[in-house]
Amino acid sequence: MAADIAPQFGAELKDSFKPVNNWVSNGISWVEEINQFYRERSAIEKEYAAKLTALCKKYYDRKSKKISPLSVGDNPTLTPGSLESASLTTWTTQLNAVESHAAERDKFGSDLVVQVADPLKHAAAQYEEIRKCHVDYHSKLEKEREAAYGDLKKAKGKYDGACQEVESRRKKMESSFDHGKSKAQTAYQQQILEMNNYKNLYLISINVTNKLKEKFYHEYVPEILDGLQSLNETRVAKMNTMWTLAAQLEKSCLANSTEHMAHLLVEIPRNNPRLDSLMFLQHNVTQSQEPANLGFEPSPVWHDDASIVTDEAAKVFLRNVLGKSKGQVRELRVEADKKKREVEGSKKVREAIQSGKDNRNELDVVRSIFYLQEALHEVDRKWVTAEVETATIMAVAGDLSFGAQNHNFRSQTFKIPTNCDLCGERIWGLSAKGFDCRDCGYTCHSKCQMKVPAECPGEQSKEDKKKLKTTRQEQAGAMPAIDIDSPVASSRPTSLTRQNTMNSLSSGYAASTTRSTSNVATQPTPENPEEEAAPTPVAETKPAAAKRHRVLAPPPTAYMAAPPPIESSSKPKEPHGKMLYAYQATGADEVTVEDGDDVMIVQPDDGSGWMRVRAGGSEGLVPSAYVEAAPSPSPVPSASPAMTDRPGSVYSNSSASLAGSAAQKRVGPAVAPRRGAKKLQYVEALYEYEARSDMEWNMAEGDRFVLINKDSGDGWADVERGGVTKSVPANYIQEV
Repeated sequence: MAADIAPQFGAELKDSFKPVNNWVSNGISWVEEINQFYRERSAIEKEYAAKLTALCKKYYDRKSKKISPLSVGDNPTLTPGSLESASLTTWTTQLNAVESHAAERDKFGSDLVVQVADPLKHAAAQYEEIRKCHVDYHSKLEKEREAAYGDLKKAKGKYDGACQEVESRRKKMESSFDHGKSKAQTAYQQQILEMNNYKNLYLISINVTNKLKEKFYHEYVPEILDGLQSLNETRVAKMNTMWTLAAQLEKSCLANSTEHMAHLLVEIPRNNPRLDSLMFLQHNVTQSQEPANLGFEPSPVWHDDASIVTDEAAKVFLRNVLGKSKGQVRELRVEADKKKREVEGSKKVREAIQSGKDNRNELDVVRSIFYLQEALHEVDRKWVTAEVETATIMAVAGDLSFGAQNHNFRSQTFKIPTNCDLCGERIWGLSAKGFDCRDCGYTCHSKCQMKVPAECPGEQSKEDKKKLKTTRQEQAGAMPAIDIDSPVASSRPTSLTRQNTMNSLSSGYAASTTRSTSNVATQPTPENPEEEAAPTPVAETKPAAAKRHRVLAPPPTAYMAAPPPIESSSKPKEPHGKMLYAYQATGADEVTVEDGDDVMIVQPDDGSGWMRVRAGGSEGLVPSAYVEAAPSPSPVPSASPAMTDRPGSVYSNSSASLAGSAAQKRVGPAVAPRRGAKKLQYVEALYEYEARSDMEWNMAEGDRFVLINKDSGDGWADVERGGVTKSVPANYIQEV
């Protein structure tokens, strides 16, 4: 049915009072729910307004306590008085706007109860009364209809009774005798007349009842339905009025709040961020002074000046530092420029986000900026350090790296005993405790790396590396460690007098400035007659303070009998050896042996660091450094009678201190190479190239280099020669 055609419940629904009544009743009940909604909404608005007001008051109080710290700082040099910064003034405007908004919401909550909720409650009560009137009237009409139906039923009963009486009189007349037959006939005829009267009354009652029924269903009930329809439409119109009023009240409230917010929006742009900075600056201007540059501070026990030492030993160290720093300058400068570009790009992204041109998360971008800046600062510090080191060394000693042949060192972990080629001591540790040269095999401690002279002979074969190893170990062991408390040390000329040592009696160290090597504690007289020939200290003085000296051998009382002399004429035995360490085979061509096993040497070490041995019934490769070969039967000259009777030191692991056994035991075993280790990749120059900077190599056709990094897309490759890595054009070389 179209909405513009007025519906009529009475004409369309006829006898549908019950569903129409229920529908109207539900609508009136809904008015009560709407009333309750506006009351709860009013409570929420009032609570919201109260909380906003309390919030504003709270932050008014907080602001009053922080006016000075927020405006000019905690300790301003100039007192601001009662002035507020621009941001605090804008914040006050913000709190005023919120407080005004809270007042509008409170007024809106009160208007909802007075102008909407209370009228709705009153209207709902009236509508319910009117609906009940319709219900009562419909009940009366139903009772009248039922009464008409009852009268008709009574007329029908009387008619049926009269018919039954006629039939009874007829039977009685037929059964009567002659003398009473006339009387029976008269009674029968009289009863027929009575039956006709009742019949007529019954028929009249039917017509009356039908007419009343017609009036009930076509006039009375439709009139009630139309009344209920009118009641419901009146209720809807009333709700529309209340809804409109509520919306107008809220619109008015929002309009007032909008005016407050519009005023706030005008005030906020006036808060120029520079105003706060300017006010803080004006009230905190002070004279700042940069700390003075740091200078050289001599030790309290060793007077010295600030000049860099440039003797030959120091030049070795400075040359290594210079070579390392010069190699890092170009690489770090390129990396620093790259990091700076990344930081600048991130800052531009942040500026775009702040201006609203980019929708990315600013927090993520800021985190990225700080991460990039940390990386930039780390590279920049390394770059500055390398530049200053290079400039400082070259200013004092010139370009020491010119003509230097640096070792191509790499960090190495020595899992088996290996000696340092510089100091001769063992290199121990499981975490890169030393270095070895890729070209010549030079090994050293991490602490000795910068002391190694830049005299790399270049790439060597395995046999040459082995010979160089032996020569270097002999040179490293040529000056064994000496206990300065021993009689031998006491008998040597004193050469430990310090120079430039302070001698003022005001220093706490003055007493030590006159000490010399003669102030050594007297050794006890040996009980062994074989050691009576040992020299004794020249003068006996007061023992010095306890010192920690390296012990080279046990006390004389622990000496053992001298080993029997080796016959020089004995015939050489079959090559065999003894395992110094247990070895677990890791390949098909290796053999597993235990510590202390006797093995036969089938093939000696050919320079690869491995030898083939036979242990029992098994034969295979083992690291040559794991095997102690049997010594050749040749006479060993003794250095002195005292030395021949002394066993090797049980307190030192260094082969340099084993003076008595140095000729019999191989010094500094070679490190077994890692099986399956990555091989070096060599490249060869195809064309001649002239370097344009210190970070590039000069090349002649046929020159060979070790490839470090291939072309990464910039047309350059990193190659290494003599322990120094530089760049060359990638298309000028080929792999060999």
